[in-house]
Amino acid sequence: MNDVFESLTANQVFCAHTAGGAYGAVINATFTELPEWAKATPACGGLRSVLADAGLDHEHLNSAAWNPLGALIEGKKVVLKPNWVYHENASGQGLDCLITHVSVLEALLHYVAKGRPAAIVLGDAPIQGCDFTALLVHSGVAEMIDRFAAHGIEVEVKDFRRTIRPGGKLATKPVDGGRSLDEFILFDLGAESALEEITQPDSEFRVTMYNPDLLKRTHAPGKHQYLVARDVIEGDVIISVPKLKTHKKACITGALKNLVGINGHKEYLPHHRKGNPQNGGDCYPEPSSVKALVEDLADATNRSEGKISRWLLANSFRAGTVFGRWLNLGDNYEGSWHGNDTVWRMTLDLQRILLYGRQDGTLAEAPQRTVVTVTDAIIAGEGDGPLAPTPVDLGMMTLGGNSAAVEWVNALLIGLKPAKIPLTREAFARNRYPLADFGPESVAAMVNGKRVRTEEIFQRYGRAFRLPPGWEKPFTVVSAEATA
Repeated sequence: MNDVFESLTANQVFCAHTAGGAYGAVINATFTELPEWAKATPACGGLRSVLADAGLDHEHLNSAAWNPLGALIEGKKVVLKPNWVYHENASGQGLDCLITHVSVLEALLHYVAKGRPAAIVLGDAPIQGCDFTALLVHSGVAEMIDRFAAHGIEVEVKDFRRTIRPGGKLATKPVDGGRSLDEFILFDLGAESALEEITQPDSEFRVTMYNPDLLKRTHAPGKHQYLVARDVIEGDVIISVPKLKTHKKACITGALKNLVGINGHKEYLPHHRKGNPQNGGDCYPEPSSVKALVEDLADATNRSEGKISRWLLANSFRAGTVFGRWLNLGDNYEGSWHGNDTVWRMTLDLQRILLYGRQDGTLAEAPQRTVVTVTDAIIAGEGDGPLAPTPVDLGMMTLGGNSAAVEWVNALLIGLKPAKIPLTREAFARNRYPLADFGPESVAAMVNGKRVRTEEIFQRYGRAFRLPPGWEKPFTVVSAEATA
């Protein structure tokens, strides 16, 4: 399944340890196949390594004619999906560990452009409070797009969001982001959704800073809707370019979680369920009347239409969270812990839509487009991801034609036991619309051109990342004797 390259089968993951240090460094390398104005960056070197190791257009390797993506994308619509979650890092540690670095996108665009596609779209749906213009400017993407345009290469940049929240504050009401419904395709997975198993008539799905009543319209027994950017579904080739980070709700975000950004409106994206497991929720582990009250305040704020009432309720919510911390109850009101049984299901639903979705909003029995993942883990993010990570100089890039396989290797690189994490484990589950037609034991990793046993990846190339507080459990972290 998804055998898209001449010599890259679905279970293969290619990794490269990049040279040259920081993203902006200039490495001692010659890229004869690229134009003279291409930058010799660590990202460009790493990408070239994994493309070459995969055997793509091997006949022309090391010549100006080498065109590794040409057979895949010539004459087709190509969509690059980076991780553009937010325009600033809440940890204060900068964008390098938060979003896909511009040098990685630039390297990819050079090889994509050489393949002569019919169109190139670069797009994402960051969180509603993201200042998209600031993100493009501060990341260097705006300047990069102008530079490509000056050389006759047109790249259309898209903000896939339907709604935005200026300032990103709870007290601020969401507003229309200007995207017409015509720019999206509505999918209803119904009973085929991974969420159906946990959905009851009284299920209280939630996503931070959104009116919970809207989620009831899109997710209920036998009804599970997603609103996906039309550009993505009309795309022939999707290149996912995630930033590898730890994630407070899913444990890891990379090849799998990155594709949540193809959905244009958060009212279609359940991230957790209100309450604790004893009352049908998965927001936090223990029963708590204080937390239940704070959740009610959040709901009331998100339902409020009045500016003053919304401000008052938002401040009451904040006061409740402060009181909860004073009582040592923590501040988890978003399903930020290892018991979250919702977010991974939503993520895999979107992965199936991406792979099998048709333009009429239904799923086909066979994959409809090629999906390739190139992971930016040169500087990765640990700790309180996805919005407040701190940097880890991991110096790695990964490439694969199957998202489940790539994420399995990504998890090992950052010191996780992928079989213990719902998202990475369940991506291999049997399904009418499988994401992989092989098991994780068949994942084959190549690092710098040499086959490496998966149980050796962590010891030889990885690093144990600091996890978000809700995931600091021994069963999720590998040790010196880590195994797949």
